[in-house]
Amino acid sequence: MNLFLLNTLLAIAWSALTGSASLMNFLVGFIIGYAALQVSNFQSAREKYFRRVPKTISLSVFFLRELVLSSLRVAQEVLSPKMLSTPRIMRVPLEIRDPNQILVLTSLISLTPGTLVLDVTPENDAMIVHTMFVEDPEAFRREIREGFEYRVREAMS
Repeated sequence: MNLFLLNTLLAIAWSALTGSASLMNFLVGFIIGYAALQVSNFQSAREKYFRRVPKTISLSVFFLRELVLSSLRVAQEVLSPKMLSTPRIMRVPLEIRDPNQILVLTSLISLTPGTLVLDVTPENDAMIVHTMFVEDPEAFRREIREGFEYRVREAMS
């Protein structure tokens, strides 16, 4: 059985046993189920699952932080009387080649306010990104590569 599905079922069982169907109680049940599965004797997919969950959480936290920071920056731009943005359309090379990883990467970048992925090259070696705030194009490319792309690759490999 898929360990993620089993972990989710354990979290649902925890919520049912405690009598509280709140999100916080479900998360507590998920953590307890994760710990229980880690000490159990599931050898087949164990290493991959227990390596991916913390990296997926890291990607989620990183995305939420970027979402809040970029939302504040866009709100500041909208509310200020002067235009502070320096919009550009840029080609950002990709190190990942897996279509699923590229899909997640482009979705996360497009969900971040102030950026939008316009296209991915047919060879899947670069994406075309419209961004509102870029002073240094190389720094922007590095931020994408070392931020989103690195974490997506780690969470999905």
